[in-house]
Amino acid sequence: MTGINNKNSYPKSLSFSKKESKINLIVHGQGVFIFNIKDKEITKECCFRIYNKAQTNGLKVKFTENNVLVNEIHSDEPIIDTNNKQGLTNKNGAYYWFSVDSQNQRLYAGIGEARICTVIYKYQFVQNKQNKKFLESLVTIYIPKTSSSYLQTLHPLKLLRDPITENIPLLIKDTNCLTMDNIAGSKFLPASNLPTSSKQLYDCISGNKFVLNTEDFPEFSKAIEYSLATPGCWCYEKIKSKSTEFNPDKPNILETYLRITLGQNNGESPGIPYVMEIWPPQHYSPVHNHGGSAAVIRVLHGSINVSLFPYLCSDPEGVEPCCTHDFNMDDITWISPTLNQVHQLRNIDTKQSCITIQCYMYDGNNNTHYDYFDYLDNDGKIQQYEPDSDMDFIKFKETMREEWNTRFKPMNNTSLFSILLKKILCY
Repeated sequence: MTGINNKNSYPKSLSFSKKESKINLIVHGQGVFIFNIKDKEITKECCFRIYNKAQTNGLKVKFTENNVLVNEIHSDEPIIDTNNKQGLTNKNGAYYWFSVDSQNQRLYAGIGEARICTVIYKYQFVQNKQNKKFLESLVTIYIPKTSSSYLQTLHPLKLLRDPITENIPLLIKDTNCLTMDNIAGSKFLPASNLPTSSKQLYDCISGNKFVLNTEDFPEFSKAIEYSLATPGCWCYEKIKSKSTEFNPDKPNILETYLRITLGQNNGESPGIPYVMEIWPPQHYSPVHNHGGSAAVIRVLHGSINVSLFPYLCSDPEGVEPCCTHDFNMDDITWISPTLNQVHQLRNIDTKQSCITIQCYMYDGNNNTHYDYFDYLDNDGKIQQYEPDSDMDFIKFKETMREEWNTRFKPMNNTSLFSILLKKILCY
């Protein structure tokens, strides 16, 4: 299940020289090489080679404007995907990947996040010992320094240990809920397969008692719905005040949601790590990423629609989502530094609000700690959003309780007697 194993890491030995760049695969015969193009305006093609230990054979990989070309080095025999009609793109924010899978004897290439739904090139070898041995012999990626300056334009980003094999499920299931059919059908991601950071967050918010409506305030969700729908109440007024949060010159009340934070920022996440987000009907977020952090999201009330994008594209026309999914109450999904990073959340319900808990943590290998979420404004430009808090959870809960308890002001007997007396005197 590529991209979520905590042993995936940035290349640890990028020994650049005047002639070439060399990157050793973490495991021979398998892995995903992720890279981007620095000078995309002038780059018409880029290439690299994946050699065996003796450098006598391997794969020559070339991304052109129109396709992906792969050849066996020794024989120069082309390894062709007849359905491949894509290569380099002029889209801003695009990056690329190439996957070698010796066990399944398969090659993939794609644009954006390394996953099945972003594949643009696929080749399945005839399954035999000879082909398996050939792929298992591959150990090192070479980026040649040539007159075309490939080294300057092809910029290595990351090396993943495991190859792309199948779609990775978005829904997490705990061990006690998994069946043999679940594993065989790959419909759910076992919680134990999460990266260390995401698993840590999952263990904090996946329990049976981590719920919105509690014994001390069983009407909590109703109180929030009431506050959102009632002029003068805190949620209603706060949402109204945030209409220019993402686009200061173009107010949009629907592109708003509330951020209620739990605890303090301990320096291990972009903003406070635990955030309860409140989505009124038809409200949505801009397309955004998560600063390279790991995350889990649990639905506490209602449903949320999530669109995943291959990369954050700053072109006005953008890119199409690579997949969409609806998550309902108690569903839990995940984000890793390499997968599900770019998304848009939307409450498509016309009547009911959605309430989620979002939890963030930097991966153990992350020494950058980028404290912003990049998002696309209405003009398709990338802007920085510093995760903030609309109110602390404890204070918010008390505010909702107070609003709920005073939503009707029952009249006592004295007030009722006064009203009746006035009516009698009017006659």
